[in-house]
Amino acid sequence: HKPHIEYEPELGLLNNTSLHYTNELARHKLLDFIGDVSLVGMPIKGKIITKKPGHKANVEFAKHLSQIIRKEKAKPSMPVTDIYAKPIMDIGEIQKRLPHRYPFLLVDKILKIDENSIIGLKNVTYNEAFFVGHFPNEPVMPGVLIVEAMAQVGGILVLNSVPDPENYATYFLRIEQVRFKKKVSPGDTLIFKLELVSPVRRGIATMRGIAYVGDSIVTEGLLTAQIAKKE
Repeated sequence: HKPHIEYEPELGLLNNTSLHYTNELARHKLLDFIGDVSLVGMPIKGKIITKKPGHKANVEFAKHLSQIIRKEKAKPSMPVTDIYAKPIMDIGEIQKRLPHRYPFLLVDKILKIDENSIIGLKNVTYNEAFFVGHFPNEPVMPGVLIVEAMAQVGGILVLNSVPDPENYATYFLRIEQVRFKKKVSPGDTLIFKLELVSPVRRGIATMRGIAYVGDSIVTEGLLTAQIAKKE
């Protein structure tokens, strides 16, 4: 400490110590900010510009950033898969599982499948029959057909639960909580991801389905289906 204290009331300064660096005050504020923002709980890669930062403002910023991160994490993410890799099922294999045919077969290939989930793909082209009337000057894939394509992918997932799927058919009992978020146009590639909400019981399966174009969700919904042996 200094032998005497110099107080400057007009500036509100108590000058009783020496600075180690000419920018020591800025360093102190920077360290305060780093400490406060660490409340986010994860590393931040980016550039942050502050003006007159303080603990209260820093903590509020950290809370706001944490809320944004939680919302982003809660969003369903686009399935990580190579759409150009050899498919698990090509159109020939799909036709062995599903009874649908042109113009109502709306799945081109299955990219991934396991006991609880499936990823399928539909290439949307201008040659689709429904674009003739929906709509001539602004072609948009009907939402009901996006859901139908999703249901066909889900049907393959459900049929995967029996040892002889060629002897069974899938019938949908209920479609709920459907939301259409973006339009689908010629040239788009639809990626469908469906996951079982619960195990298949007595031939009944409930699935959460999401349709993507690129990184964007275009449609989502909850589908319930029943598998029954063909007569």
